[in-house]
Amino acid sequence: MRRSRRISQLTVYTILILGACFCLLPLFWLVRSSMMSSLQIFEMPPRWIPSPFRLQNYVEALTTIDFFRFFRNTLTITIGCLAGALISSSLGAYSYARLSWPGKKFFFGLLLSSMMLPSAVTLIPTFIGWKLADLINTYFPLILPVWFGSAFDIFLLRQFYTSIPRDMDEAAYVDGAGPWTVFSRIIIPLSKPPLIVIGLFSFMNSWNDFMGPLVYLNEESKFTMALGLQMFQSLHSAQWHLLMAASTVVILPVIVVFFIGQRYFIEGITLTGMKG
Repeated sequence: MRRSRRISQLTVYTILILGACFCLLPLFWLVRSSMMSSLQIFEMPPRWIPSPFRLQNYVEALTTIDFFRFFRNTLTITIGCLAGALISSSLGAYSYARLSWPGKKFFFGLLLSSMMLPSAVTLIPTFIGWKLADLINTYFPLILPVWFGSAFDIFLLRQFYTSIPRDMDEAAYVDGAGPWTVFSRIIIPLSKPPLIVIGLFSFMNSWNDFMGPLVYLNEESKFTMALGLQMFQSLHSAQWHLLMAASTVVILPVIVVFFIGQRYFIEGITLTGMKG
């Protein structure tokens, strides 16, 4: 039995390792190609290790187009969306999970039903609304909606909040605390894993967003990294080594942030499904 168990574990680990290598192959190909010349990228048989390493590809790619300005613009939008997502979702989830008010179940069901509505359906009326408000070609259409809460984020946090024992709330109320004190002193300190999950989702969605900036931004000086990469591709479509270098720079912050918070990401996803 012990031998068969080891064989089964070895089989499972082998399948997982092969699956991970298969998923990481495009990323490895991207990074490897970013340090080669255009001719070396398409050599047959393929060359897996660059020789020599052409690090000047990154310098050329970043100086051909003002990627540093695009980076600042993207970082501004991302920070605004990140703050809005954490504040609005935590307050909304606390209201649905711990407070009692008329119509709470109805409005929570209405909130969840909004998740079934594709964003493409609301794109045109939303654009008309921002156009009437004279906020096109600004960052408000990209940041402000996040401050009104996301149905998925609120649902995720609400599931976690319901797993926290209500005895803590009652003990705090007996000591004279109010709902805001319970929220800030008890709920928030215990909610680090799901808040990090929401922060990771918000960061990745804002950083990789292409449709929003494409619709609402007109001036090149306000473009984000996603739009800058598309513009770079249209100008240097034949220079694959520079395109690979620029793509690597664009996705690098997302990879770094995810690897830093992956432990909390897995923990948060696990805990939010325990109750509710």
